[in-house]
Amino acid sequence: MQKDFEEWNKEKQTLETTGPETLVFHEREVWWCSIGINLGDEQDGKNDLFERPVLVIKKFNNRLAWVLPMSTKAKAGRYYHTLEYDGRVFVVILSQLRLVSVKRFRRFIRKISPHQHSVIQEKVKGLLPRA
Repeated sequence: MQKDFEEWNKEKQTLETTGPETLVFHEREVWWCSIGINLGDEQDGKNDLFERPVLVIKKFNNRLAWVLPMSTKAKAGRYYHTLEYDGRVFVVILSQLRLVSVKRFRRFIRKISPHQHSVIQEKVKGLLPRA
């Protein structure tokens, strides 16, 4: 499949100039996020806005957060965590943790439970090498 880096670059420039400088958001929230067109097996965004749902795993300030991309494609294993909501199954892609600017955030979707957030945090920690 051919990736349209030129269109993504145009959209990224628009986000840089029109996206919010700061945003009120919280850990545990799921947002539509313009994560863009990426390289290799990195998760890409979909549609004209290059969006994908992401889970805010760690908020650093009102401008930056660590997020985990989500998918509706069923995947299993230590690099994935399954969530169910409203009769649908979503997969949090633990291996693709990334830092994003709130300029990429588009629309709030929902908030996950504190318990689910804790489970996901522990799974992410489990992927890190032991000191």
